[in-house]
Amino acid sequence: MQDNATEVTAAGIARLAGVGRAAVSNWRRRHADFPKPVGGTETSPSFALAEVEAWLRKQGKLAEVPLRERVWQQLAGHPEGPLPALVRTGYVLLLIHERPTVWLDASAGSDARLAAILSGALDQVLIPRLGGPVGRPARGAAGAGAGAGAGGAGGVNAGGGALGVNASRDADGVNTGGDADGVNAGAEADRVNSGLRPPAVNASPTPSPVNASQTPQPVDAQSVTHTARAVHTAPAAPAAPGASAASTAPAAAAASALRTPTGPQLLLSAPLLRGAAELAAEMGARQAFEFLLGRHLDANPRQYTLTPAELAGLMADLAGPARTVLDPACGTGALLRAVAGRPGQELYAQDSAPELAAISVLRLALHSRATVRAAAGDTLRADAHPGLRADVVLCHPPFNERNWGHDELAYDPRWEYGFPARTESELAWVQHALARLTDGGTAVLLMPPAAASRRSGRRIRADLLRRGALRAVVALPVGAAPPYNIPLHLWVLRRPDRAPAAPEVLLVDTGRFAGEGRGGPDWEAVREAVTDAWGAFTRAGRLAERPGLARSVPVIDLLDDDVDLAPARHLPPAAVADGAEQLTRVRERLGATLRLTTDLTPPPADPAPAARWPLTTVGELARGGALVLRTGGNGGHARVPVLTDHDVLAGTAPSGTLPESEEEAVLTEPGDVVVPVVGGGSVARVVDEATGGAVLGRNLVLLRPDRSALDPWFLAGFLRGTANNRQASSYASTATRLDVRRLQLPRLPLEEQRRYGDRFRALDEFERALRQASRLGEQLVRGMYDGLTDGTVAPG
Repeated sequence: MQDNATEVTAAGIARLAGVGRAAVSNWRRRHADFPKPVGGTETSPSFALAEVEAWLRKQGKLAEVPLRERVWQQLAGHPEGPLPALVRTGYVLLLIHERPTVWLDASAGSDARLAAILSGALDQVLIPRLGGPVGRPARGAAGAGAGAGAGGAGGVNAGGGALGVNASRDADGVNTGGDADGVNAGAEADRVNSGLRPPAVNASPTPSPVNASQTPQPVDAQSVTHTARAVHTAPAAPAAPGASAASTAPAAAAASALRTPTGPQLLLSAPLLRGAAELAAEMGARQAFEFLLGRHLDANPRQYTLTPAELAGLMADLAGPARTVLDPACGTGALLRAVAGRPGQELYAQDSAPELAAISVLRLALHSRATVRAAAGDTLRADAHPGLRADVVLCHPPFNERNWGHDELAYDPRWEYGFPARTESELAWVQHALARLTDGGTAVLLMPPAAASRRSGRRIRADLLRRGALRAVVALPVGAAPPYNIPLHLWVLRRPDRAPAAPEVLLVDTGRFAGEGRGGPDWEAVREAVTDAWGAFTRAGRLAERPGLARSVPVIDLLDDDVDLAPARHLPPAAVADGAEQLTRVRERLGATLRLTTDLTPPPADPAPAARWPLTTVGELARGGALVLRTGGNGGHARVPVLTDHDVLAGTAPSGTLPESEEEAVLTEPGDVVVPVVGGGSVARVVDEATGGAVLGRNLVLLRPDRSALDPWFLAGFLRGTANNRQASSYASTATRLDVRRLQLPRLPLEEQRRYGDRFRALDEFERALRQASRLGEQLVRGMYDGLTDGTVAPG
């Protein structure tokens, strides 16, 4: 009965039945008993999922829906929205992960019994696992106060108790207010700086608000009336000398990252929770949660700013091993998961979006045994960890925020290096990170390049240099992280424990490792260059010049009127002694490639009457055993190269990595056909010997044909037809998604398939030659411009 609350759109009905949206429209017109809309709009109605499934089953039109798709539809169509549904699903998956017998007992009866038992089980089982009893004041809460310069409660158990009350175990009184969140951390990446944050999120250097209208709402806010448990609010800490009243306003208090859902909420979500449990039995609880979160992120690409796994790993490498780590803008916890685990490790997290803070805690809890204390709230206005002194701070803060608290935080004690201007929100985050470090601790922040050179921040940059707090600035290649059109920077800072004798700063520019097209940077080269330079610099305190890549610069040389820290402005150009010879070699390769392109140019097209073949679909072929269909995963063996959707689109070698997990990765084999399913475009790639053995990445579908029935090149060629892709695609407001099962191809004898396959293979060779010629041409033109302008190439 409760499943009636889950709604599905016409596109979802089409996926359930394995047909096009036009067929769904026809059914609505022709069948009087077709379910009536229960929501949505007149032009885009939604229907009760249970009623639709019953009607399709009655008509014999219900295709065999994969379990993953069914659970995703239940989550995406949840009446309270996908994020609250995802958080509740995470509660249950964590319960299944920790105490599967409790779930088995609770799920044995009706949905009402399930909801009633779960409501207590989440408290009685999960909370002891995460840190302490609900409703008990934390020891040391009053001593730590609630947010330096922010006042208020540092963790309010509003709504019936927070999962993860760890403050009672914290001798320093960190995460005050009775909920320190002892949850577990892991080692995976896919970071989010959500559009649900305050006004601007990682925008271009010119401030431009992102999703400013979305005000963060508490997770499961309805649970405020669920229980008679007291809401514990820690006494406000005494204001710093000279602090304004606004800086201690209780309204700015941080809140608990997790709140126990009520019985009615669990009842409403019961079908989803049962489906998620089935998914966990099939693929594991942590993999099930990663899959659902990944689908949500893919379906809402404009709401979130993702930090690539490779970048998170690089930041963790620069910080080094640590027992206590803080991420004050945690998103979904990718930076904390990238930290190498160690015994007794404690991870601290905070995010302004309650849903993201909750998701972060759940993901971390499902991935390791480390302790995590997390909270939801505006970190700059309501710091949930005011007494913390961490070994490491990792942070990907929101960029270009004007409303970061400039007016109310004017006298905050964190501004040790100067009060940031209204336009310098990133320098506020830098100083917050330094304030939360222990002496000698390291902070690594992702920064917009403008923060290194804006005149409004030069005094703070100068003080960071004079006192030895800023140790390195690393310019990343274009395309390393959103926004992809600018080269972001990494700032490596250390809280000074003594004045450096001859202070120097490491400057690194990895722009030369930018990738081509959508493939992203050469992360292996970036990581090797940066970590090698940083390691040599930290050992010796200086670094010999590496032309065009890295050098250490005396602080005194940077303390001019601008205090410009952009690495490219202080590094000598790369050695160009053999520049002309290199350009000659590029020109020769380009000439050979152009000649090959001419040879591979297809012959004139022979006209032919329109063919009327009998057609079949990929779904029918998969059901008949003519091919095997697999989808890319979210984890696996991290040392195996990963074929990404960008690699397939750009025709490049496998370039990705996946976080380590227990999920069994899908390995490609020569002759497989790989198809991207997000973003539109008619693309299909046949895996060759060089690519075989790579892991199939996310947003990719692999088709493994039975060679006795299907020719791989014939299959790939027909899948690339524009009309074929159009009829098999569904369109959301922000993305196009391809339903590979609906792609069509003709039923032809194997010999005839091979004739077409040979022609498709020749077209593929021609396409690859064109790509290579384009790359070499761009390289030659860029090299000629550089050589002529730096004097290494003569003009005539």
